[in-house]
Parts: sequence; C-alpha cells; structure tokens
Amino acid sequence: MDAILAIFLLLLVFLVVNTAITIPTADYSYESKDIRTAQDTMELLSGKINFNDDTFLERISGILKDNKNSKNSIRQVSAISKEKLDSYNLKNYQFQENNVLNGKVLASSGNLNRANEVNVATRNYGDYSYTLYVW
Repeated sequence: MDAILAIFLLLLVFLVVNTAITIPTADYSYESKDIRTAQDTMELLSGKINFNDDTFLERISGILKDNKNSKNSIRQVSAISKEKLDSYNLKNYQFQENNVLNGKVLASSGNLNRANEVNVATRNYGDYSYTLYVW
C-alpha cells in the first residue's frame, strides 16, 4: 500500500511539474504588433526586390530632388505615397519627410491626435528622412 501511495504521489508531482512547464508565457512580441507593422512597412518601402529596380524611398526622393521640392512634386509624391501605403491595408498611419521638407506630411489615414499608442519607424535616403507612424 505504501508503494502504491508513493507512486501515486510521484505521478502527481510529475503532473504538476509538467503542467507548470507547459503553461504558455506572455509573448511580448505579439503585444507590439504595430511596431512590427511600422518596421515591416518601412522595410518594404526601403528594400529592393532585385538589384535592378529602385526602392520606393529612392523613387520619391528622386522626384522631390529632381523638381527641387516644388509643390507639384510634393503633391505627386503624396499621391504615390498614399496609394502605396493604402495597398498595404494600413488603417491608421502618417508618413512624413522630416529633414528637407521640415516635417511635411506626405500621406495619412486616421487621426494621430486620438491615438493611444503610436509606433514609429524611420528610414533615410540621401538628404531625406522619412518617418512612418502607425497606430
């Protein structure tokens, strides 16, 4: 009887230890989904598919630089940026140039002032510095 009780207690201890080990812990990377979205989107905008094509940031920087940051070139880049970011199904975002255009918002969707949590990704191309806010 003592042996059966000892085996039962031993199995009970193994069950408790096994349960404690398999309890899922909080995965903090899933809590920061927006920052991954902001970083991933900026990587898409600044990355090349192959070595022959231009990046999105390279293309819009070229448009701005070639036209000396004219209002027409800013409107053109804004339209291109809005179309590109909308194609990524972002609900709330703001895309701006910080260095040459002094914080000019190129594309946005949603109200940044009402956002509880804002996550940011920044990339540079030449003299231009682009920031994407996602909330």
